[in-house]
Amino acid sequence: MEARERLYRIGVAALSDAELLALVLGSGLPGKSARQIAEAVLFEGGGLKSLCQHYPQELCRIPGVGKARAAQILAALELSRRAHHQVDRRPRLKSPEEIYRHLLPSMSALRKEAFHVLCFNSRQVLLQDARVAEGTLNACPVDPREVFGAAIAAHASGIVLAHNHPSGDPEPSTLDVALTRQLVEGGQILGIQVLDHLVLGDGAFTSMLARGQLPRPAWQPLFGRALRPLTGGEESG
Repeated sequence: MEARERLYRIGVAALSDAELLALVLGSGLPGKSARQIAEAVLFEGGGLKSLCQHYPQELCRIPGVGKARAAQILAALELSRRAHHQVDRRPRLKSPEEIYRHLLPSMSALRKEAFHVLCFNSRQVLLQDARVAEGTLNACPVDPREVFGAAIAAHASGIVLAHNHPSGDPEPSTLDVALTRQLVEGGQILGIQVLDHLVLGDGAFTSMLARGQLPRPAWQPLFGRALRPLTGGEESG
């Protein structure tokens, strides 16, 4: 039974990754069906999660995949990511764990470091999630003006900083800690509270608030006990 027929008979959720990808590709090539090409793409690409991390030029090197098919695959994966990410555009995020889960769709597949500023009002509602810097595999220069520019534009009362480590290790570096202290001091001058700094790794994260690496502001934390640190600041799995 072809993938399209199975979709109409038993539903899209019942289809395998290869069947879904074959439907995205649409047609095969002489001597190769769309299903065979899809299976090759999944094998060579290391599965769906890894495919998100590939550049289009890399997918083009897989037999049966040219520029058009590479674009189709990456567009479908990006649509899926955006659909998941836009379930709630202004959620209330009350803990580092909730912030981590919010960031996963946009940061988990990145191959370079990126720095986000999450802007909150006094009711814990996320006003804006702004990516203010992108770097290399192991570094991401951050301009404090960009950080607080995003916060001021969103009329935020407090911000949570977040960046990823493509290496998979969520341990904050010495530079990460130093930057955080610098931004906390800048926030005190502007009246914008730096509530936490999350470092995302592979399936885990570190909360500098939970680690005691975030200097406590002189005023009462904006979220009070609502923005509670997790034990150890990390989630396993």
